[in-house]
Amino acid sequence: MDLTQLFDVSGKVAIVTGGSRGIGEMIAEGLVTNGVRTYITARKADACDATAERLSDIGTCISLPADMSTDGGVAAFVSAFTEREDKLHILINNAGAAWGAPIGDFPGSGFDKVLNINVKAPFMLTQALLEPLSAAATAEDPGRVIMTGSVDGLRVPVGENFSYSASKAGVHMLARHMAKFLVDRNITVNCIAPGPFMSKMMAFRLEDDTSRKAIEANNPRGRIGSPEDVAGTVIWLSSRAGAYINGATIPVDGGSAMLGS
Repeated sequence: MDLTQLFDVSGKVAIVTGGSRGIGEMIAEGLVTNGVRTYITARKADACDATAERLSDIGTCISLPADMSTDGGVAAFVSAFTEREDKLHILINNAGAAWGAPIGDFPGSGFDKVLNINVKAPFMLTQALLEPLSAAATAEDPGRVIMTGSVDGLRVPVGENFSYSASKAGVHMLARHMAKFLVDRNITVNCIAPGPFMSKMMAFRLEDDTSRKAIEANNPRGRIGSPEDVAGTVIWLSSRAGAYINGATIPVDGGSAMLGS
């Protein structure tokens, strides 16, 4: 069994939402580096274009900025993508939002925004891209949809990010539910549940040296995640090695989910 072929993703086409920074950028760089023609999208066009320009020095990365929080934004992105490609091998639903406020003062808008972006948008995007996903899919090499959940959807978080944890638990179930209904189309749906990685959501805690050391000390692996950790998991799920995985949520967290709240 040739490990090079088993984990090979070269020649595939991928979309990474929220691909301009953080975990999305880490995933996009891993795919681009390994020969995947990768489309990244983000709401802020300047940031999306800059990341695509940087990654284009490594391989093929195309910026298609869009606001995934609106039906119009999803439709515009799908139209722009399908004008360029008729097949999609890998869809990474990574774009997300968070909100924190004390219980008793948590606003309804904090639920509306987070659930809309984290749960509704990836479902609507996946639904809109079923045709190119099906066109690329075979029994041996299915189309791959990978959702970004969170360790906060597996355990009770420390902070008061109520809508975020609820949305990520919802993402985990949504992946399972879609997996059941898309398997007959040779499309698999799985979910990764990252723990602490350097991202905009974690920056306020990881850029403070004392806070970062506390987070690392409380992680069974004794560190935060690296780009290789999350990109490697996505490449595995996207390759022939991951073709039989379906409806799974995989913690990428150094073991922190098993510690509970």
